[in-house]
Order: sequence, then C-alpha cells, then structure tokens
Amino acid sequence: MDKLETPQKHPLAETFERVWSQALLAVSTAEDEAARCVQRVAELAGWSQEEMIRQGRLLTERLTGHRKDLEHNVEEGVRRALHTVKIPRREEIQDIEARLIRLAERIDALGQRK
Repeated sequence: MDKLETPQKHPLAETFERVWSQALLAVSTAEDEAARCVQRVAELAGWSQEEMIRQGRLLTERLTGHRKDLEHNVEEGVRRALHTVKIPRREEIQDIEARLIRLAERIDALGQRK
C-alpha cells in the first residue's frame, strides 16, 4: 500500500468520543450551576466577600475531585469496553498486512516455478 490513506474512525470510537464530549459538557454545566448557587447562597446568607471566596474554593475543590473521578471512570469504562471488543491496534493491522504481502510474494514466486 504505497498510497496514503486517511484513517477513518471506527463507529464505536466516534460514539465514545460523542459520549465523552457530552459528559464533559454536562460536568461543565454542573460546575457553572454550582458557581451560581454559591453566589445565591452567599447573597442569602449575608456572607462577606472573603467567606464567599472561601466557600467557592471549597466547592471548586470538591467539584474538581468529582470531575477527575468521573473522567477516570469514563476512561476506564471505555478502555474495558474496547478491550472486550478486541479492536486491533494500528500496529497489529500493519503487521498482519505486511505478513499478507510477504505470503502473496511467496505464492507468486511458487507459481512462477511451475
């Protein structure tokens, strides 16, 4: 295969990318909503600027931890799903292709001997 081919995404990979993007959007939306909630609570509770900043930091730290956990869980789930599906890696496909080319050359050489 001398010509350059554009790699096409596997439908499963496209699905995982779409789901991952949607999950990140949902987390970002939740973080934005949490920030608005902190602002509302601060106004209702009569917190000072310093207390509001402190509470915001605490909430941000918790949300960041939850987001990292979510990302890890999604990535681990995708890894397990792909491992179960046994999609060959690019290197494995290239190795098989090279072996097939060598076999075809051997077959051609044997055919020319006859």
